[in-house]
Amino acid sequence: GCFVFKPSTKKRRSSEKAAHDFRSRSDDSEDTELRFVTCQSLWNQIKSETEQIQEDLNKQLLDNLVSFLSRSHSEFQEKTTEWTCRMKFREIPTAALVLGVNVTDHDLTFRGLSDVLQDNITPYIALLEAKDCPGIKNLMQKLMGQLMNCDIDVDSLEDEDCVQVSQNRIRCSMSSLVSWYESVTKKTDSETPSKKRNSSSRHWQSPPVVVIFKDMESFTTKVLQDFIVISSQHIHELPLVLIFGIATSPMIIHRLLPHSVSSLLCIELFQSLSCKEHLSTIIDKLLLTSRFPFKLGEKVLQVLINIFLYHDFSVQNFIKGFQLCIVEHFYSQPLSVLCCQLVDVKKRAYSLSHDQCENVRRLPSFRRYVEKQEYGKQIALLTNDSFLKEETEKLLVDLHVYHENYVCILKCLHVFTSSLPKYPLGKQIRELHCACLENRVWETEEYESSLQLARMLNKTDLVTMLQQCVEILMSSSGKEFDKTVEKLKEFLTQFQNLEEASQERDVSVSSQKELQKKTDLYHLQKTLLELKESRRSKKLTKFEMLRFEVVDYIDSLVRKYLIPADHRTLHEIVYFNAASVLRGHLNAAPRTALHTALNNPHWYLKNQALKCDGGGISNKAPDICIVYKLHLECGRLINLVDWLEAFSTVVMATEEPNADSASSDQVDDIIHARFIRAVSELELLGFIKPSKQKTDHVARLTWGGC
Repeated sequence: GCFVFKPSTKKRRSSEKAAHDFRSRSDDSEDTELRFVTCQSLWNQIKSETEQIQEDLNKQLLDNLVSFLSRSHSEFQEKTTEWTCRMKFREIPTAALVLGVNVTDHDLTFRGLSDVLQDNITPYIALLEAKDCPGIKNLMQKLMGQLMNCDIDVDSLEDEDCVQVSQNRIRCSMSSLVSWYESVTKKTDSETPSKKRNSSSRHWQSPPVVVIFKDMESFTTKVLQDFIVISSQHIHELPLVLIFGIATSPMIIHRLLPHSVSSLLCIELFQSLSCKEHLSTIIDKLLLTSRFPFKLGEKVLQVLINIFLYHDFSVQNFIKGFQLCIVEHFYSQPLSVLCCQLVDVKKRAYSLSHDQCENVRRLPSFRRYVEKQEYGKQIALLTNDSFLKEETEKLLVDLHVYHENYVCILKCLHVFTSSLPKYPLGKQIRELHCACLENRVWETEEYESSLQLARMLNKTDLVTMLQQCVEILMSSSGKEFDKTVEKLKEFLTQFQNLEEASQERDVSVSSQKELQKKTDLYHLQKTLLELKESRRSKKLTKFEMLRFEVVDYIDSLVRKYLIPADHRTLHEIVYFNAASVLRGHLNAAPRTALHTALNNPHWYLKNQALKCDGGGISNKAPDICIVYKLHLECGRLINLVDWLEAFSTVVMATEEPNADSASSDQVDDIIHARFIRAVSELELLGFIKPSKQKTDHVARLTWGGC
């Protein structure tokens, strides 16, 4: 289909305009403006945090690339033996950057790489995409245009091999590029000492020319071959460095390039961080923290994770989905204004209006809380606003403390479950988090299996896990876990003082090895049953008793602190649980949207003249909508003449008959042309096709409702 997107006169809307749109969508509550400001402030904080996280995750990769470019450059500048040898073989320094299949995240990495190189190494960087370089001529035009800081319109230069720089036209060739580079570097060398000192503080003398192929797999083989062969002939004059952005595997270089061409490249491989590890870090820093009060419900989080795992592996799309959740939550939840006041609730709780108090009373979690109170307190909560504000303050404080404790114990539980064979509760912390949000995790079979496996861990593993748990709990800001830390340290002391008999230790080790060898479910269950029977027939050792005590203590912490969030009062204020709304935004249904647009254009255009009752057809509707609704009334084959007459009848419904035959024929021709165009558009969208049975008929291709 053909869709027109008219460019906006302003690239960015002002905050006042955005606030007006938010108010127009939202209800007429008194704090709509405050909700918008709170939403905007929260998202700015989260956005800043995500950018910092991504910068930290890419730092090692970018540092390695900068080091590689620095080595390549220094060899060229100093004319070392290695560079002379490379010149002899015409090898081009090349970095193969494997970024993974999450292509939508690559732009962020390349932007960061470009910024780092421009700040530290060279100002001469060109980023090339396959869609802009169908031929070697287009590639050279794009390359020289970016290096010389001039905009190139490839279409306008389709028949020319030169670019316009200032008042001069420079031919797009490697010789011209070499001449330009020599003139630029000589100009830099001839500057005054002060200017030269300032420029050398940021860039190297005779800086390299870096060419980044953002999507190497999409480039045609001939374009890459020609560019590499031509560049290799000028490598002694131009310090060229190539960076290949690879989404699949480094072997793609040898599949695209024959040996005679790939031998001209001196390739070094660089691997970016896995997108799954990237996502785990994002979830840990944004969701598993009390710093940001906004939270995602289990079903909503599962929708975003499923889209990530089964569609695109894109961390950027996950963040966009997270942003959408924030906007929807603040739009649909009147009490969401309390979200960012969760830590400092006293100021906000006492300023609740009567309408907001009524909204609190309508929350399902608050209703359940009221039902559990004594009769006198129930009356006060439902009738006394001042008492309700005080109680809301206490409940919000409890909710904040719950989040802090939940995150600490969740990480401790993950320390235990992630080291077990078969990973009953999942290897990643996000899987464990979803399981805890969904229901009481201690009531699941996976949790029981994890406890049984934990009761067979050896001493070394247990001590290591307890030490990690102590570090996690000590990093907590509150004093809730002081006694817990003392108890865990007591366990560590007992393990250190514990001396087992060699025979008992050998039994424990052999059972652990046997457990690790037999990883299929049948042998795992068999081993557990055998160990269970053996324990019944013999007395437990001190180590086994202590091990049971440790596991039982961790189990008690889980039952106390990992209560699902929907069991907490006022959780609706901070948790977004509308998974169906999110799924409707993110999971496209093109057939439904297309049917709605053509069958009921008022839904999108919001024009009252297009509103029809009783399934009628308005003559004010677009021609394609009229033709579409008429074709729904037909069978498998549609007679074009009858279709045209029906279309003409609808269009001319409100017009008076014209006595002038000449003007009438002209009107008929216009209607005929409009009809032909509408039918062609329907054919382009795939609703009809020409019929071979009858030349004046078309065949209908779609059936059933949406």
